[in-house]
Amino acid sequence: MDVSELRQKILRAIDEGKPDDRARRRAEVDTAKVAYERFLEHVAVPLFRQAQSILKAESRPFTVYAPADGVKLVSDTAPSTFLEFLLDTSSERPQVMARVSRALPKGVTIEEQPLASGKPIAELTDDDVAGFFVSEIPKLVKK
Repeated sequence: MDVSELRQKILRAIDEGKPDDRARRRAEVDTAKVAYERFLEHVAVPLFRQAQSILKAESRPFTVYAPADGVKLVSDTAPSTFLEFLLDTSSERPQVMARVSRALPKGVTIEEQPLASGKPIAELTDDDVAGFFVSEIPKLVKK
């Protein structure tokens, strides 16, 4: 087979594959957005509100903010100290990212990590959120 003929076949195959990849990616992101909305409504926001109540009862005032695209637990005494969940659609597979920001004497530190790496958004549970709280909230309430 002639090199130019093989090149044309390869380039044609690549071009034909691109629209499928884009359509698959759009569908995956759309599915993730729907799953994320359900996760916020049925899992994350209720648990953030429970955490807020627990912290308030322990004289650690925090407020929950739940805009349409995430949920955030913010310290009432240091607004740059918070924990939040966001949907990350930039990675290969959409996932829920957890961001923790802490006000320190020398500035603010921000850490980001997947809530449950590799786990589909539709399968995230109360235990995933509770486990994250248990590991991260002590950092937020240190004096």
